[in-house]
Amino acid sequence: MENTKKQHWETVFTTKAENEVSWFQNNPKTSIQLIQACKIAKDAKIIDIGGGDSYLIDSLLELGYTNLFLLDISAAAIERAKKRLGDKAKDVTFIVSDSLHFQSDEKFDVWHDRASFHFFTEACNIEQYKANVIANTNQNAHLILGTFSEDGPLKCSGLPITQYSVDKMEAVFGEDFELENCFTEDHETPFDTVQNFIFCHYIKK
Repeated sequence: MENTKKQHWETVFTTKAENEVSWFQNNPKTSIQLIQACKIAKDAKIIDIGGGDSYLIDSLLELGYTNLFLLDISAAAIERAKKRLGDKAKDVTFIVSDSLHFQSDEKFDVWHDRASFHFFTEACNIEQYKANVIANTNQNAHLILGTFSEDGPLKCSGLPITQYSVDKMEAVFGEDFELENCFTEDHETPFDTVQNFIFCHYIKK
């Protein structure tokens, strides 16, 4: 199953241009604003989960953040990000891994995930994901999740997803994380369609 999932994403990132996928954002301003709202030091450890070749890392580098990590299941996505960043790639730690099986000696201050978490559709995987967030973050760490809302699509990249409301987010994370902020937002895709996301900012209890 894991190999099938990995192969799916390797195919996506080797056959489609960056603006040929629905999640593409030239300026990931919502994620940037949420990270800035954490009021963390510029050398705080920030990890972008399932970031692919997203422009978030570029933006964070420009803002002066110095301790950045990018995780994706697809080696092809990581290579594309490295190529685009050029010399700046040396300032980022790249990790090829499924977020469910990711283990690190590092403890992160910000765990950011836009459009990756909603691909987990089984309760055991959702719980495993939360356990990994807890295991790999510092005390009082920030958890920022952007995922399809109940008004969003039912699939992404041909795969089924889980839609979320505030209550459904709280059912997963509320016991271990304090909700700071939550809102919905429309994302305009490169194909002139609209996807409704829910963004939640949590602080680890």
